[in-house]
Amino acid sequence: MRRAPTRLVVNADDLGLHPALDAGILRAHREGIVTSATVLVSGPNAEEAVGKARAQGLALGVHLALSSRLPPAAPASHVPTVAPEGRLRASWADFARAWLTGQVRRDEVELELATQVARARALGVEVDHLDAHQHLHLLPGVRPLVEALARREGLPLRWPDRLPRASWLRAPGPAVKTSLLSLLARAAPRPRDGVRRVSAGGVFEAGQLTETTLLSLLESLPPGDFELGCHPGEGHPRVPEDPGWSYGWQSELEALTSPRVRARVEALGVELTTYARLAEPSAAVASAT
Repeated sequence: MRRAPTRLVVNADDLGLHPALDAGILRAHREGIVTSATVLVSGPNAEEAVGKARAQGLALGVHLALSSRLPPAAPASHVPTVAPEGRLRASWADFARAWLTGQVRRDEVELELATQVARARALGVEVDHLDAHQHLHLLPGVRPLVEALARREGLPLRWPDRLPRASWLRAPGPAVKTSLLSLLARAAPRPRDGVRRVSAGGVFEAGQLTETTLLSLLESLPPGDFELGCHPGEGHPRVPEDPGWSYGWQSELEALTSPRVRARVEALGVELTTYARLAEPSAAVASAT
């Protein structure tokens, strides 16, 4: 029996947040294995970044945001509990605390997320999927709102449900956060109305996706459809919306554009693709029929 193919979306997050990140994402698409990106529509460089991404044919989704001090997409006066003082909360932890203690109105979250998708389309994005900054779409109570939005828009969702690996023991903090996200993803009731969840990895490795780590992740992929999230960038920028946030953006860019990585993708027979093309039969399946 012919082995089912492995189809992989390599998605770069945070397009529009900072010029150095945008430059890294675009280069990782031109010269590397990145096939997709998700845009922060309230990011200070969103309009310019979307224009450049469209010009080079980079597939785009929406990186739904409820944190990182960004301005809301909806009028601030319409979402005061989502954006106190006209800005989203500073961090995922701040939003999670406020949400879980009843300080954030459900209808305001619905409005803000729907407005972010509408703004992406107004910028010219042909939206092909949704995910969430810091994976806040997995929070109890937020998940149904995001799935309802995905259903209305006919869009698939990133679903970070990969099981823990032994290598995670080297970094207990990220391991705990990633394991919790995986637990939330796997415990969520299966959607009954056709919302597609695409299994995603790279959460533990966020900000530290070296060439060695990336090669290991590729080797571990089973047959099926998957996403690998990544965060390439040029240099070591100071991201103004969250000054404490520092990733290895440059090292991720080097890994994603590595000739060794490209060669391993080809040797393994991994089909690099986009969310839009996941709805189509894979090239391997089509050639066998």
